[in-house]
Amino acid sequence: MRRGVGLAAFDHQEQAERSYAELSSELSRTQVEHLHSQLDQFRTALAHFASTHRESIRSDPSFRYAFQQMCSSIGVDPLAGPRKGGWWAELLGLGDWQYELGVQIVDVCVSTREQNGGLIEMSELVRLVSKLRGVSGGGITEDDVVRSIKTLQPLGAGYQVVEIAGIKMVRSVVKALDEDQTTILAIARETGGRVVESDLIQRKGWTRNRARAALENMLLRDGLCWLDAQDNQAGRAYWVPSAMHWEI
Repeated sequence: MRRGVGLAAFDHQEQAERSYAELSSELSRTQVEHLHSQLDQFRTALAHFASTHRESIRSDPSFRYAFQQMCSSIGVDPLAGPRKGGWWAELLGLGDWQYELGVQIVDVCVSTREQNGGLIEMSELVRLVSKLRGVSGGGITEDDVVRSIKTLQPLGAGYQVVEIAGIKMVRSVVKALDEDQTTILAIARETGGRVVESDLIQRKGWTRNRARAALENMLLRDGLCWLDAQDNQAGRAYWVPSAMHWEI
């Protein structure tokens, strides 16, 4: 008699567990269907919004930033390009905008590399790219440049945003800045681009050999500076073009 009661209780428990599992499965299906429905509605609304305001997104930096923030909150990036943007980029026709900007960034970086050694201040890059785009191209921001540079990384050309002494700069060559170079670049920014050995000796406590080696490496190995061998004050002065501004 006790065995019968025990088996009945076991069967009842199994049946209850099956019922809970079926209910859980039904709830999950309902939730998934509801989520798909919401996503479909949002996709339709976003597509309509983007197609209606496409020109504003392309030409108005503030509007574009707000649009990107809205999309990123749900993991969508319509400006990431056809490969990364997927369906959104193709449907909205906005992915190519990022690549177009990337090509213009490469154009400016390559054309100024002989002057700055492949290191250009972010604000200067934005100014030159804006000048290249003209009025019809619409305004761009640092955020636009940063996003476009990320799309260039698969090219392996070394394009990267770096920060030196609190200033954003863009590097367009495949080389990493060592600690001594970063120190020299920071001083160059304070002096308008001119650096001499005594600056590094007095301000950083370097030995003359270390100062000379670091400056010569930047000159001969990396092409990040120019040499004035007839400087009126020091005899030899090194000029860092990336710390200077050029009218192009």
